[in-house]
Amino acid sequence: MSLESFLHNLQFDINRANQPGFEVDWEDAPLPYKLYRGLPAVPLSLEVPLSLSGGPGPVSLERIGHFLWYVYGISGVSESLYPDDTGSEEVSPIHSCRRFAPSGGALYPNELYIYLKLDDLPHGIYHYNVLHHQIVLLREGNVDSYVERALGNRCDISSCFATAFVSTRFWKNYFKYNNFSYRLQGLDAGVLMGQLLETSKRFGFESGVYGQFLDAAINRLVGVSDEEESVYAVIPLSVGATNWAVGRSGSDRVVMSQELCRELPLVDLEVYEKSERVREFPKLLAVNEASKILSTGEFHKRGKPCVDDKSRGTEILLPEVESSPYDFAEACRNRQSPEMDFVMGKVSLEKLSALVKTAVQSYSYRSDLDEVPYDNGDEVSIVGCFYNVEGVPDGAYAYDRSRHALREIQTGDFRLELQKGLSLDNLNLLQVPLCLHIIGNRKSYRDTLGYRGYRIMQMEAGMLVQRLLLASSALGFGGHPLLGFDTKRTDHIYKLDSENQTTLIQLPIGPSRQRAWLKGSLMN
Repeated sequence: MSLESFLHNLQFDINRANQPGFEVDWEDAPLPYKLYRGLPAVPLSLEVPLSLSGGPGPVSLERIGHFLWYVYGISGVSESLYPDDTGSEEVSPIHSCRRFAPSGGALYPNELYIYLKLDDLPHGIYHYNVLHHQIVLLREGNVDSYVERALGNRCDISSCFATAFVSTRFWKNYFKYNNFSYRLQGLDAGVLMGQLLETSKRFGFESGVYGQFLDAAINRLVGVSDEEESVYAVIPLSVGATNWAVGRSGSDRVVMSQELCRELPLVDLEVYEKSERVREFPKLLAVNEASKILSTGEFHKRGKPCVDDKSRGTEILLPEVESSPYDFAEACRNRQSPEMDFVMGKVSLEKLSALVKTAVQSYSYRSDLDEVPYDNGDEVSIVGCFYNVEGVPDGAYAYDRSRHALREIQTGDFRLELQKGLSLDNLNLLQVPLCLHIIGNRKSYRDTLGYRGYRIMQMEAGMLVQRLLLASSALGFGGHPLLGFDTKRTDHIYKLDSENQTTLIQLPIGPSRQRAWLKGSLMN
């Protein structure tokens, strides 16, 4: 199977993309977090604040600890009971460590590394150990110039107190999801990135996302093997104005990844995997290899997407709502994925307006792919099937962010149609008033960015999903992102069949009751 066919099947025919005869070995499952052995570790403060002012402050180790915890720390533990697969009346308890950023199956395939330059600890590359809430020193020293060149001299790293690296560890969810994990890993990375960018705002940090960099050089820097793990995004952090796209003269020499790698010695790192038998995942490695960038001359800006004509169809202007910041810490604590616990309720037009506007406004960010900073355009956008929304006839709609309006695609109650498209009956969509979908323009990504474009498209969808989840939580709604749906069916509902767009992820949102689980918070 060609890589083009593989990515197509990931989107439209997952059974053809997955390896046949694949069985999950739960007894040999990997840990949902990465643990290093024999390396110096720095404990972080456990006195995490329950609220965030959002104002700038001095950057200290204590504050970095609070920042990392809000981004990716373990916020609680839970135990849920599910029926046994054998059909017996016995139930099996499922224990999970919860974080503010959701993850498919609570497996958390992504890891967070950070290059820190603080006065109260050695400068260098650290890994965030979420289990013990500490940072582990992987490589000591100042690597400003190395990171700048790996980014193509497009960011002044010397003016940044930190640079975050979001990676994907392939085995962490391949063991359960087979080749489908490649699609899921990109979305999970995006959700984590969305949480990181939102947390940065609350700490008064400036940030920006680089999806294009010299892969082998960055992987060598953080000490990961290309056969096991790969960095997906680089996110510099600063407290003041930073030149995020240096744009030096055209005489700058092209930097080759192989050449840059020779400047740094390999680091000998021992990782505790837990799994005694790690299977091979050749398709994941093949598409990851095809996505790599070997020289800074391969960096591109993406073109404007070919979007459909938003003038057709009935338009419903949404009411203007005041853009007031919500309580971020509270929204993080209250976020939940209801599954079977959605309860039907009428949604006001004002709440729907606040939901989409808050999410889309907060989604704006610096990206190395866009010509204009914060102009992320319509690369990924929101459509939805609405039922029982005040002032909106039941039907499928596209959200037009430029006009803050809904454009009617077709009317009707699509809840049963969407329910039929679920691969698992773990959610009752008949009880959900808002079923949103994030759509992406496949042609726009593919033509400019090649195989890397597919990965970036999934990450950008994940970043928007996390903004929608936080906005939903602030409004008192639950939201449950899922990929187990029939993409062809949803594309047909939104009339995307003949276009280059497709639905990337499904996000039911609405009122819900408390889940039947034991849940404990790890906050003071």
